[in-house]
Amino acid sequence: MALLSKNFNTIETFARYFAFIFLFIYSLKSFYSSFRLSHSMQTSQNLGSSRLKTVLLVLAFTWLNPHVYLDTVILLGSVSTSFGSLAWMFGLGAMSASFLFFFSLGYGARVLIPLFNKPISWKILEFITGVIMMILAFTFFVFIKALKI
Repeated sequence: MALLSKNFNTIETFARYFAFIFLFIYSLKSFYSSFRLSHSMQTSQNLGSSRLKTVLLVLAFTWLNPHVYLDTVILLGSVSTSFGSLAWMFGLGAMSASFLFFFSLGYGARVLIPLFNKPISWKILEFITGVIMMILAFTFFVFIKALKI
């Protein structure tokens, strides 16, 4: 990736501007949803999904998710190179942290079901998401300006 950005400076410039625009629009969408829409989560105990459908959905969410490749291959792969012969320990730690995060996310979601049955919870979540995305967007914007791109 670094080789591409060195040889094709326009790719890096485009990526930075695209990141700013994407995050800015995403933040506006979250603010709109926070103030104008009313979401709620209606849960049911009807577990009508087949085992095959569940497995296929898990595989699709895993392998078709671009973050799998961005986070695992590019981000963690590039960070692991700085550990030299101890890269395997870094990899083991990254896998452990990932397992703990997703395990907690999956089982923590059960605890949050009563909270997210209320529309106000979704509004607060959307607002917080909008704030975070706006901060990230303008961080990119300041970064772009600092580099005079």
